[in-house]
Amino acid sequence: MIARVRDVSISRKLLAVAALIWAGAAAADDDVIADNPLVEIPGGSFVFGNDMGNENEQPQHIVKGRAFAMNQTEITNAQYRRFVAATGHRAAFYDRHPVLGLPDHPVVGVSFADAEAFCAHYGLTLPSEQEYERAARGPRGARFPWGDAPVDAARAKYGGDACCDGDDTTAPARSFPLGASREGLLNLVGNVWEWTRDFYAPYDGEASPEIARKYRVLRGGAWNSDPTRLSTTYRLAYDPDFRFAANGGFRCARSSD
Repeated sequence: MIARVRDVSISRKLLAVAALIWAGAAAADDDVIADNPLVEIPGGSFVFGNDMGNENEQPQHIVKGRAFAMNQTEITNAQYRRFVAATGHRAAFYDRHPVLGLPDHPVVGVSFADAEAFCAHYGLTLPSEQEYERAARGPRGARFPWGDAPVDAARAKYGGDACCDGDDTTAPARSFPLGASREGLLNLVGNVWEWTRDFYAPYDGEASPEIARKYRVLRGGAWNSDPTRLSTTYRLAYDPDFRFAANGGFRCARSSD
């Protein structure tokens, strides 16, 4: 449940964040996907990885990234339905679900190929892990999009203390303005896991033969994830052909490389 706004200081913060989100969207390309602008992320050096995280998040190191742009929100059911109508691509698995299929909620029940096809239709790609992480944590390596303050119900949609025991469902894609990133992107942690275009592999060395070029990486955690999975560095290896997850979605990016 979203925490209620209890005092003037929080109200002012909401207005400030809303202004940031509006400014970011206004400076971006509004014409690619209706109702979901691409927000520009500047190039430059940033912190990637987490030495305090799981082994597959290590080592932390500095990456020099190029400028790119990313959708302000997860792709919604309404946006995905327009793509299906235009191309004849198969519908999302939960397209007609009474809650998961609501127009303003993030689309779920899509495989990697489904998400990739959607982005390609608009001349875009799925984000890389590095693009996701730079957008989510900023150049200095914050733990969360909003900074290092602990996750709470005013900033993100997530589950209970035990993994995957959430009894709720997705939130609208434009929820949680207090959880916005520094450039104004929403729900980069929580709500739904997000496909990236990278194969799962360790940051140092080569992947074992059992996993090499087999899994893609999901980022960000979801509405039923426990808080330990809601960080900007947590990595989940996932079968790219699986399209039945009620907690997996995506957003697109425009890369400069």
